[in-house]
Amino acid sequence: MLLVAFRWLGTFSLIMVLAYKYVRQDWPILRSRLPFICIMGTLGLTIFNALYYFAPHYTAAVNIGILQGSMPIFILIGSFFAYQAPISPLQFIGILFAIVGIATVVSGGDFQKLIIVDINLGDGLMIIACIFFSGYSVALQCRPATSIISLFTMFAGIAFVTSLPLVMVEYGLNQAQWPSLKGWGVIILVVLLPSFLGQILFIKGVEMIGPGRAGIFINLVPVFTAILAVVILGEPFELFHTVALGLVLGGIWLSEWAKSH
Repeated sequence: MLLVAFRWLGTFSLIMVLAYKYVRQDWPILRSRLPFICIMGTLGLTIFNALYYFAPHYTAAVNIGILQGSMPIFILIGSFFAYQAPISPLQFIGILFAIVGIATVVSGGDFQKLIIVDINLGDGLMIIACIFFSGYSVALQCRPATSIISLFTMFAGIAFVTSLPLVMVEYGLNQAQWPSLKGWGVIILVVLLPSFLGQILFIKGVEMIGPGRAGIFINLVPVFTAILAVVILGEPFELFHTVALGLVLGGIWLSEWAKSH
């Protein structure tokens, strides 16, 4: 939880230097949409990150990457319920493929575990995290008409504030760990790349091509994660991972192909 807090404190401090004049310019609109901004910053950034950082204590990085790659399917489903975006028969089949892929990951290739509800805690947390971020992605379609940088500045500020209770709980449980020198390096990396550049580019992508098409690029996450987990962490890449990755990516491809035909 300290990493979550430092991530958004660092991001907010960095972006505020660049975005102050935009926030000031857009403040009347931002103020009128504060409830929306608070919900988005809390659920899409704070809660998502908290679950995302907690999950690796109980599951492998390969599993996390494959499950995170399922977000386009959750976004497609969310767009259907939020905006009545139609789902074609082929897209529905793609959704089923992805669901089977998710089930393959969380069961470790043994579907009997699903029957007796023997699901890894980390995998379950990642599925919940994916649902939260998918909701955030879908809701970005309704974002206030402000500059991207001022909106994200507000999101980051809210994310830092709402992460503080989680830090207090962590300290209360005597689980808090102050960053080492290596830890500070990780924080700087997380602030600059996924928090600062990644989030702004994602918001811009949703604005330009919509949440459904923007979400499709998340299918690169399991590919990159699998490579890095094997090369850097030395994690095994087992047969059920291959099957699950194929099902998730195949389901996403089928859904996207159906959308363009």
